[in-house]
Amino acid sequence: MELNFDRVTVSCLAPAIREVQNSEQTQEIRLTDGMPDVGHVVSSWGQVILRGKEWRSDRISFSGGVMVWVLYVPEDGGAAQCMDTWIPFTMNWELPDGVPEGEIRIRCMPRFVDARNVSPRKILVRAGVAAMAEAFVPTTADLSQPQKVPEGVELLRRSYPVRLYQEAGEKVFTQDEELNLPDSVPQPEDLISYRFNPSVSDRKVLADKIVFRGNSNLHVLYRSEEGQLHSWDFDLPFSQFAELDREHGSEAAVDLVLCPTNLELELTGEGVFRFKGNVTAQYAVSDKQQLEVVEDAYSPTREIEQKMTMLSLPILLENRRETLHAQQPISADVNISVETVFMPDFPRIRKTENGMEMDQHGVFQTLSYGENGALQGASARWEGQQPLRWEEDEEIIAAPLAVDAQSAIGNGQMIAKAEVSLDIYGISHQKIPVVTGITLGEARKADPSRPTLILRRAGKQRLWDLAKENGSTVEDIRRVNQLQDEPAPEQMLLIPVKG
Repeated sequence: MELNFDRVTVSCLAPAIREVQNSEQTQEIRLTDGMPDVGHVVSSWGQVILRGKEWRSDRISFSGGVMVWVLYVPEDGGAAQCMDTWIPFTMNWELPDGVPEGEIRIRCMPRFVDARNVSPRKILVRAGVAAMAEAFVPTTADLSQPQKVPEGVELLRRSYPVRLYQEAGEKVFTQDEELNLPDSVPQPEDLISYRFNPSVSDRKVLADKIVFRGNSNLHVLYRSEEGQLHSWDFDLPFSQFAELDREHGSEAAVDLVLCPTNLELELTGEGVFRFKGNVTAQYAVSDKQQLEVVEDAYSPTREIEQKMTMLSLPILLENRRETLHAQQPISADVNISVETVFMPDFPRIRKTENGMEMDQHGVFQTLSYGENGALQGASARWEGQQPLRWEEDEEIIAAPLAVDAQSAIGNGQMIAKAEVSLDIYGISHQKIPVVTGITLGEARKADPSRPTLILRRAGKQRLWDLAKENGSTVEDIRRVNQLQDEPAPEQMLLIPVKG
């Protein structure tokens, strides 16, 4: 006799790939006419811009580049000059065979930017970019539920509360602002460089929409009317929403990755900057589901044959924020700090004897005036380790979000410090045993020598295992022993035997 099963299909998105890739490009730039010859390079900075994403049959790619600024002191010793350039990047990630087209999410950031003069009119620039690609593809899994269970068949039903990705997409928004420096700070004569970092402070799913808000930090380096370099930070708040493909429940959540796609900044007047930036908000929406499955079956009185399969779904683990603290001595000849930059790598997560640990790396870059009043730049690589409070070890990702860097000066020494907000999340591919079919055979012949009651210690076995092994039922064992929960290992149990 074959039991009929209903098929319930579970649909979700699964990450086909989730990989970090580093790329490095070198470019030689020539000074434009009218700029003085290079004496020596002081410092350099970069801003990564995402231009496009492409899904092909065998790979995904991201295209963009680095906006680079190079600050140098002229050969004649005059005022420091800034040269800017654009270094294009393209990165590719291979896809597994047979993967259907889905959605791409890219995180990208500069790893380092350095420059040196190769002649009075040429500068060699080297820039490194780190990018994490996530490819979300649709996937399904079939659950089986018996329509009608005959008497004498015991089923182990389990309910798994899981969180699964349901949809992904992106929303492009623009920040267009006129920004005024306070009268209390030195006023700008020339714009040198800038950095832009948008971050999300609050997000939620409301039925068929996501609503998010946050702040973009715009860091500006400029030359004052007195000829000195200064920096200033503008805060640009934003509030946005995006339409979703369908409605989601009250426990739905969204995680977002923001990438600048176009930036423009100019000094338009006395103490006035005009900024326009496009930001792509790449979102992935998840929701909670209850998976009702039959994990095992038996009959105390009849022969039974069951078909099994292992169900594997990309179950989201807890998403949380950690803070990375970095500190590095830079220089012993500092009078005034102009600005401090920290460029973190993607942390590498590894398993240790005591749990999980993050290996962390990054580069500090500083710009300052020395004791003699000369403009100077310095860089230093930082490394560190940090325990990770995580019980799972499958596909755990740590990605830098916002960076707050500054320097402290004391006794002629400068210490660079940084706090980096890390987005930490993971996916588990826990395999769940599922019964997909049951065939009932003939009734077992009664064995006159078989006891009708067994006395034994519970040990480490579940009531289900004890009942199945001894030809009983969980209900009967609970009733005879007046049990509400699983017994203690040392508890003696009376097990009634059927048949």
